[in-house]
Amino acid sequence: MNKILSHAIVTLFLCGDIMSGRGIDQILPYSAPPQLFEPYVRDARRYVELAEQFNGAIPRKADFTYVWGDALAELRRRKPDARIVNLETSITAGGEPWLGKGIHYRMHPGNVSLLSTAGIDVCSLANNHVIDWGYGGLAETLETLRKARIRTAGAGRTRTEAETPAVVEVRGKGRVIVFSFGAESSGIPEKWAPLSDRPGVNLLPDLSEAAASRIGAKVRAMKRPGDVVVASIHWGGNWGYDISSRQQRFAHLLLDRGGVDLIHGHSSHHAKGIEVYQGKLILYGCGDLITDYEGIGGYEEFRGDLGLMYFVRVDTETGKLAGLEMVPMQMRKFRLNRASRRDAAWLRDTLNREGKRLGTRVELQDDGILVLRWAKELIVSADPA
Repeated sequence: MNKILSHAIVTLFLCGDIMSGRGIDQILPYSAPPQLFEPYVRDARRYVELAEQFNGAIPRKADFTYVWGDALAELRRRKPDARIVNLETSITAGGEPWLGKGIHYRMHPGNVSLLSTAGIDVCSLANNHVIDWGYGGLAETLETLRKARIRTAGAGRTRTEAETPAVVEVRGKGRVIVFSFGAESSGIPEKWAPLSDRPGVNLLPDLSEAAASRIGAKVRAMKRPGDVVVASIHWGGNWGYDISSRQQRFAHLLLDRGGVDLIHGHSSHHAKGIEVYQGKLILYGCGDLITDYEGIGGYEEFRGDLGLMYFVRVDTETGKLAGLEMVPMQMRKFRLNRASRRDAAWLRDTLNREGKRLGTRVELQDDGILVLRWAKELIVSADPA
């Protein structure tokens, strides 16, 4: 048995949505059938054409390293202990589109190496696209990721499987335990909630104290000294910086009473304000990292082309934040590129504006990295005013 250090720092790579279906899927070595059932776009290849009209030619049958681009160098340099993403797609070449949904994402199973190439350890699946191609598509998604040795949380063939967290053993440091949850506010259909004998996603009934208590009981049943527990939550709309009082209180309850050490929030297509509560990190909305939105008009003021790679350092003894560095990226020609200093400054200013009321600020270093600063002595009560 490996000796566990009583006081160690675990480094996590986190990001928001990896939307590797649709247009991204069409430029990779394998491609799912391009037929779509959207109101305006009926062929996934159209998203590639729109991006090319905007920024120029994109290679076809691209190597799996292409889409990750400059992000791979950052991952190699930092060597995080665990790599956790929200996978916002079904992995299937078949399946039946879920009736009543306007958007259906799927990636060909042969393209799962896109995730392996970046060394992804855990895919959070409690989101509003993992069952886009029905329960058959979900089953193929789970099996494909299992064969690729990528852990999953938040979706399963039964309620028990959907609620079971992913566990990453970190040599000499303990474990990283990832619970994955989804809220209807992110667009998850109510019917996607699993039953004892029906597949589904781990859907939160609400953001109540009772829901937080149930999660806390599950966390306490698993957590051992040295473990770092991540609550990965898909919640809220795609656009806008608002953080509801219910979201904030729920996050506080999970950290205060639920034994959770870090909130990994996503659904928003852009980064939202960051909070450090009782010394623990809350990412309310990480924003997208990989998408096929390039060239699509609307919501330009949110700069959806910009994304962040979050490198979080957590003290395993206390579960408290030891540091957060963010690497600004830009999606261009369906490839992640290091953002310009001007764009990094825009992200800094945005996070500072939104973080002001949350007690955080961000500094832009000479190397273009964003570093989080917070009032370490600030203690806030989780009880409502």
